[in-house]
Parts: sequence; C-alpha cells; structure tokens
Amino acid sequence: MKPLWGIDLGGTKIEGVILPSLDDPKPVLRTRIDTQATKGYQHIVQQIQTLVQQMKEQSGLTPERIGMGTPGVLDPILQTMKNCNSTALNGMPLYSDVLAALGIPVMMANDANCFALAETHWGIVKEKAPHAGLVFGIIMGTGVGGGIVVDGKIWNGRHGIAGEWGHNFLDESGGPCYCGKTGCVETVLSGPALQRYYKTITGNALSLKDIVAHYKAGDDAAATDTILRLNHFFGKAVSVVTNMLDPDVIVIGGGVGNIETIYTDGLLSLNHFIFNNTVDVPILKPSLGDSAGVFGAAALVA
Repeated sequence: MKPLWGIDLGGTKIEGVILPSLDDPKPVLRTRIDTQATKGYQHIVQQIQTLVQQMKEQSGLTPERIGMGTPGVLDPILQTMKNCNSTALNGMPLYSDVLAALGIPVMMANDANCFALAETHWGIVKEKAPHAGLVFGIIMGTGVGGGIVVDGKIWNGRHGIAGEWGHNFLDESGGPCYCGKTGCVETVLSGPALQRYYKTITGNALSLKDIVAHYKAGDDAAATDTILRLNHFFGKAVSVVTNMLDPDVIVIGGGVGNIETIYTDGLLSLNHFIFNNTVDVPILKPSLGDSAGVFGAAALVA
C-alpha cells in the first residue's frame, strides 16, 4: 500500500504530511514552510513545489499522487479558485498550475472538506460514530464553512460549494457580508460577528474569549445577550442543514466551536427549529486539532 501524501495550503504556512495508510495515520513525515503570500500567486505555486521537493528529500520517498487542501474552492466549471480568504488565489487556475509544477495527479478540496474527512477517518467520528454514513463538518471561526462526507468521501457538488452553509441567509441583523449578500450565517455566528454584536451593544471591543469569560462570570448583561443570541441562531442555522441532509453526525471545529453552550442550549435551539420531534444526531467536538487540515488532504488520495 502506497503512503498518502497531503498538503494544507494556508495564508501563512503550507504544511505537508506523509501517512502510511488510512489504517495507520502516524506520520512518516510532517513539515511546513511559510506561504509568503505577499510575494504573489506565482510564488505561492513555487512554494508548494518547494515543499514537495523537501518532503521527497527528507523522506526518501516519491509520491505517485498528492492531496491538497485549499482556503477556498476550485470552481469545477471555470477551473479557477473562488471564495479564498488568501485573495491572491481568487480567479487563478491553481489546480492546473500545481499539476504542472508537480507533474503528478493532484486531488484538491477546500479546508472545511478536509477537516470533515480527517475527523471521519481518524478523529471523533471514528471514535464516537464509526458507522456514520453522512458526516457534516462545521467550521465556525473567523469565517463559517462546512464540508460533507458521504461514505468516507467528500461530496463537492456541481458548483464545488456543497456544505457552504455559512452563506445561507440567517437573519438581517447580521448585516452585509463580504460575499455581497446580507444576513448570512457567517455575519451572525462567526467569531468576528459575535465580537461586533457585543460592541454594538456596549461600544466596547472585547475578544471572544473575554466575552465568554464575562458570560460565565455572569457579570455582563451584554456578554450574556451575545451568547444567548449565538445559541438561538446556531440552532436555527443548523436546522436548515439537518432538515436537508439529516446527517448521522455533526462535528464542529473552529474557535466558536469551543463555546460549551452550543452543545447544550444550542442543541435545545436546534430541537426547537428542526422538522422532527427530537434531535438524535450527535453534535461533537473534533479531536484532531490542527492536524485535521493536512490529514484530510492526505485522505483525498486514499
């Protein structure tokens, strides 16, 4: 069985890993270099090539194909990147350029899909719900995204946007979104959105960590309001996905996913909005930490 090679392309670093197999995720090699994105798109492609060459030299191995996680989506029709927070990638033919630079087959998926795939094969889904056929992986951090895994494989969709629940409409109070729409899930449930909401009430800027601390202490009505609003709209937003997909398990990653009330009061909110009498789907915290992205990239070529 050939080792699995994966690359996780981020805004500040590019990470690579070589795993023995789906059955053995203990890395043969794991390394990273700076993306140096400020030097432009062509330099990013060169950095990917540089990382793979370093991995070859350090491991003594040569990949037959490689998986790659990206901070955006490859449009399957236009074959260019879109929705990338690393803006130098947007509109660029990253897939074909990396293919040409590496000279081997490349499998590409966005970082939320890689997160969901890794947690399915090696993480909390493997531990808590090993027979799950449909997994919905949620990212709630600086942005809000998601990935869908069906029978151990990513479901990309016709436009490459399957799982992008962060840009479903949720509530007008979220205000304008960078995507050009108003009231997207991301404008309500992301970390910056929660901080922005708190500031509109108080006039004070606090980190999300501090808002949560004040909520726990019970000494700040605005912090309490912010977290109660999060719980309410979390259930409302996830109910849309649950009604559509009825997943076997939901995994939540990202900094907002560390807020404990999501798994209690947020679950009660989901129970209120879902088209069912009760909520039976497990909602779980991930277990792989920052390994999920690059491990998921490697799983693309399994």
